[in-house]
Amino acid sequence: MSDIAIKVEGLGKQYRLGEIGTGTISHDLNRWFARLRGKEDPFATVGETNDRTKKGSSDYVWSLKDVDFEVKKGEVLGIIGRNGAGKSTLLKVLSKVTAPTTGNIKVNGRIASLLEVGTGFHPELTGRENIFLNGAILGMTKTEIRSKFDEIVDFSGVERYIDTPVKRYSSGMYVRLAFAVAAFLEPEILIVDEVLAVGDAEFQKKCLGRMKDVSTNDGRTVLFVSHNMAAVKGLCNKGLVMKNGQVLLQSSVEDSVTLYYSLLSSSIDNESLKKANTHEIELYEISLKNYFGQPGAAKFDEPLIFVIKGKALKPLRDVTFNLNLTTFEHVSIFTARQLDNIQAVDLNGDFEVLVSVEHNLRAGAYILAIGIDAFAHNIYFNASACQVDVLEVGSKEYKYKNYGLIDTESTWQIKN
Repeated sequence: MSDIAIKVEGLGKQYRLGEIGTGTISHDLNRWFARLRGKEDPFATVGETNDRTKKGSSDYVWSLKDVDFEVKKGEVLGIIGRNGAGKSTLLKVLSKVTAPTTGNIKVNGRIASLLEVGTGFHPELTGRENIFLNGAILGMTKTEIRSKFDEIVDFSGVERYIDTPVKRYSSGMYVRLAFAVAAFLEPEILIVDEVLAVGDAEFQKKCLGRMKDVSTNDGRTVLFVSHNMAAVKGLCNKGLVMKNGQVLLQSSVEDSVTLYYSLLSSSIDNESLKKANTHEIELYEISLKNYFGQPGAAKFDEPLIFVIKGKALKPLRDVTFNLNLTTFEHVSIFTARQLDNIQAVDLNGDFEVLVSVEHNLRAGAYILAIGIDAFAHNIYFNASACQVDVLEVGSKEYKYKNYGLIDTESTWQIKN
């Protein structure tokens, strides 16, 4: 295990639902008696998969179930998945915040964790005192901590408040100091949850740069949880995709992000249209069709053809449609407005709208948002009406890959 930083085998974490999280005295006695006889935990065989969207019949739920993976020294592993997938629970178990129910964890090195705002800080102590406290917890001497103290304070940007109790810090100041402590006190393994989202854009950029330096230059291991796929792809070289407390894939970061997007798209269907319907208008289908009118993905050199079907529940005047295409990171690509092409229309009863959009999009997955206005005010909006897939095949020659969201063609003249 000389080149392995973390090895996880058969890891499971079970919780009891309800107000009493740890069970009852009778359950604890049953568990203790089973351990005394060398038997398996009698409650380990019960419990359901951690699917937060469905009501279950058991009082027990597996937040983690049969999790196996390993992380090599110097790797930056991005742990991704939808909310409730078990990412934060996994990090808490690895950080020894909570004990696993089943399985084994082997860790080679010291771990520094940043799991939530104020992790490891005592609110009554000052920023200076908390830096020394965290260093001592990591097993560092006073001399070692002092040698890093100025760098920590400078990176955090809270020098003016360093001798103020941290209970008076804002959430952003908390995170700034906590990350600086975790990153500069030289742990072999750095674990960072989505907490960095609390900081501003400038600080997030500094944090990502620091984590990249820690892994590339110092050879330390980083576990990074985020819903920002641009940050994951920019920082991580490996990915781990989780769903309902289980590992679906451990592979390259590109394959992991692709799978994550497919999990998101599975929740974007015509059911989402019903939730956005109003008492004035309802949509029951938004679909993408290819050049031949067939449903599915579009080729990169074909127009995007959208079909919108719905019903006006009462006579509507001056109706206009607006489409906005975004990435899964909520970066806007383009907006198609009806008024740029035809005038507003009156609707009553069933209707169908056909929209064709010429584009030069890169191959990939996108999300379509739709807004409908009538009487000069909004009557319908859906931020995730359907997924738009653009394939990397077409009639044009596709010799080179251009970087960025949009494919461009340019004409050059060079005189010498």
